[in-house]
Amino acid sequence: MEQKKRLPVRGEICGQDKWKIEDLFATEEEWEREYHQTECGLGEYKKYQGKLCGTPQLLCEGLVEMNRLQQHLERLYVYANQRYHEDTGNGHFQQLAGRVQNLMVKANSTFAFVEPELMNLSEEAFAEYLREEKGLELYQRYVHEISRMREHVLSPEMEDVLAQVSQISDGPENIFSMFNNADVKFGTIKDENGEETELTHGRYAQFLESEDRTVRKAAFERLYEVYGQFQNTLAATFEANVKQAGFFARMRKYPSARAAALDGGNIPESVYDGLLEAVHGHLDSMYRYVKLRKRALGVETLHMYDLYTPLVRQQKKKYSFEEAKQTVLEGLSVLGEDYQALLREGFEKGWIDIYENQGKRSGAYSWGAYGTHPYVLLNYNGSLNHVFTLAHEMGHAIHSWYSDHAQPYPYAGYRIFVAEVASTCNESLLIHWMLQHAKSREEKAYLVNYFLEQFRTTVFRQAMFAEFEKMVHEKCALSGSLTADVLCSLYLDLNRTYFGEGMEIDPQIALEWSRIPHFYTPFYVYQYATGFSAAIAISQKILNGEKGIVEKYKEFLSGGSSKDPVDLLKICGVDMTSPVPVSEALEMFDRYLDEMEKLIQ
Repeated sequence: MEQKKRLPVRGEICGQDKWKIEDLFATEEEWEREYHQTECGLGEYKKYQGKLCGTPQLLCEGLVEMNRLQQHLERLYVYANQRYHEDTGNGHFQQLAGRVQNLMVKANSTFAFVEPELMNLSEEAFAEYLREEKGLELYQRYVHEISRMREHVLSPEMEDVLAQVSQISDGPENIFSMFNNADVKFGTIKDENGEETELTHGRYAQFLESEDRTVRKAAFERLYEVYGQFQNTLAATFEANVKQAGFFARMRKYPSARAAALDGGNIPESVYDGLLEAVHGHLDSMYRYVKLRKRALGVETLHMYDLYTPLVRQQKKKYSFEEAKQTVLEGLSVLGEDYQALLREGFEKGWIDIYENQGKRSGAYSWGAYGTHPYVLLNYNGSLNHVFTLAHEMGHAIHSWYSDHAQPYPYAGYRIFVAEVASTCNESLLIHWMLQHAKSREEKAYLVNYFLEQFRTTVFRQAMFAEFEKMVHEKCALSGSLTADVLCSLYLDLNRTYFGEGMEIDPQIALEWSRIPHFYTPFYVYQYATGFSAAIAISQKILNGEKGIVEKYKEFLSGGSSKDPVDLLKICGVDMTSPVPVSEALEMFDRYLDEMEKLIQ
């Protein structure tokens, strides 16, 4: 029995359950050859320095070569890091990922002169170059974006310095990743059968969904007991990351790290503040949900470890991965046969790494490199939540597929602001299909509860994360110090605000900030909430049968970064500079609350 509970090592996972990493590079020797060719290419690229804009032909040649090298770098980087993520304790792949990280730093340094030299080329001069060299048409938007950010691009010497410093600035995130994925161990707890079971990142979510409250409580307390032992180290690591974000913002003449983070996608800061304002305006809905959860679970006091267990006990079903794939296929059939064909290709052609193994990176993601199919990392456990995770990550993957096939390399990658739209739209469509096919009142109640939880965790929770980030970055900019006590105090107070008096705010939750990987990508998380809201708007248009919306949606998916994110969403008739999408999403939360209250009477 003990053997059954042990996580398998990587070599014990069946080949059919692993992604086909060889589709990136057939062998590691092939990776090595491309690594050395790219390294040599970077050395040769310096011949363009000081001459890039000398003639239209030279400029076009230099930009084409830069893109070629960047595409090779992307392939090298994705391969090395995905091998590392298969087993973060594998020293060989740690080294491989470290080497390519160093090469990326060298590349950033090599290309540091490009933007400053383009800055010296006026828009009028570039227009004249276009008339002489048609190959430059591809780079019109790229040059326009550089011009838009002119005041934030520094001299070639300073750009080179910042590129060199970036290797150091990645330290906090790398340290946290190594700690969180490879080093930290949580020991064991007793599961529902009274058996000692290893507590891992993947199993923690399962334990919190358990109907056995003692199991939920034990997992919650053990996890945060361990994080608490390292809270000062984790606070120092997090503070270093906040400070590096502030440093780069100041160097680039931004008023704040937030302004710098949002400017990349040309997102007004008012969108961020508007999200927080809209969520605060609907906190009564969250308090109402807390009250409903407390009543449904039949507990006198609702604790933080009671937030994830389903309100309806009938649904104990585990989905095999084959069942999960079929459910996703049927649930997303409204998107058409071409979308279905891509789902099948992803399921059958090695896009997905399915199960958890020792040392594997926690969570789930979609990634890949231009010119090859996308990849999806899962830690699949058979729960309904993981069925939705499959739909979510395949949304990302197919978004990438559409963009990669419609856009040239410079514009294939989409901005983070729209990254969560396709994934969440898939979830919204899937939940609608499952509700339609629910066979009982209990099943329907379970699904409505799931969707309510999606709102809670993606809109309310991510907005709370976003508010925490805003507060800590502002505090660090003013006082320069973020101790564990300060971070815990801020985080605990935010939980009180977001959950209200109906929730017992367990003191351990003050440490939750210490285990959130996305905090190491500053001002990322708010986009889960805005993306969710945009996805709800688009999915409702699709479900309502709005004429031409599926075609418009695929046009959006194909957009990459060929337009600003806000403009891409307008293709589907969704304007995120307006408060309407967030407000309408939160009003839908209220409607599902109404339905849930009726279902569990």
